[in-house]
Amino acid sequence: MPELPEVEVSRQGLLPHLPGQTIVGAVVRTPRLRHEIPLGLHSRLSGLSVDGIARRGKYLLLDCASSRGGGWLLIHLGMSGSLRLVSPDTPAQKHDHFDLLFSRTVLRLRDPRRFGALLWHEGTDIEAHPALAALGIEPLSDAFSGDWLHAATRGRRMPVKPLLMDNRLVVGIGNIYAAESLFHAGISPLRASNRISRRRYGVLADSIRATLEAAIAAGGSSVRDYVHSDGGAGCFQLSCAVYDRAGAPCPICARPVRVIRQAGRSTFYCRVCQR
Repeated sequence: MPELPEVEVSRQGLLPHLPGQTIVGAVVRTPRLRHEIPLGLHSRLSGLSVDGIARRGKYLLLDCASSRGGGWLLIHLGMSGSLRLVSPDTPAQKHDHFDLLFSRTVLRLRDPRRFGALLWHEGTDIEAHPALAALGIEPLSDAFSGDWLHAATRGRRMPVKPLLMDNRLVVGIGNIYAAESLFHAGISPLRASNRISRRRYGVLADSIRATLEAAIAAGGSSVRDYVHSDGGAGCFQLSCAVYDRAGAPCPICARPVRVIRQAGRSTFYCRVCQR
């Protein structure tokens, strides 16, 4: 599933191409992904200028708010979505559900599992949109710290790994990045969230930030369907210390990496190095 690093890589890949461009149309080939695509979206978008591209959690936000009758286009890549820039004469394939048309290029959404979303928010206050209003803190923001994590987890008995993956607390830390961050911080994914000290949360906050930044620098993780806007693949998964390495030697102690199930997801960790 595309998580924060993959969405941020998509945003950075589109920045040189879309801001300042005028939308000349849109093509909706599938009326419903995770949600119904707003009726008349193509007519709402035509003629609007893209002023910028932002990200909130795993949502990519195209800012068209300065144009008369403008607003924001929210794009969520779901479990298998990707955005690519293609030439206007590129034929659409089976899973290409939406095109945003510009004079010289097309932004194309491909989503084989149809769990992505296209939403529209009229006006300038994008944080008021219901999809964003309940989201937690951005882990790459200045506000995110060990002190913040320690305070936010008091009274929370849930194991720390599924808590980190709760977007109502912290956005965008997917399964790969939670496992890798906990490993580098030396914290067991089984440890109760309220049984971690302020000092260790400081180490974990730094580990989360470093892991996400490394993933962005590596182009994200291409485990299944995710590709960049130019069709290239991410490679962070090739450098993982524990994720998807069950039975392989831990890079620190050489003991076998273990895998268990937590909240329906596979958790990889070293029971010797992580306490």
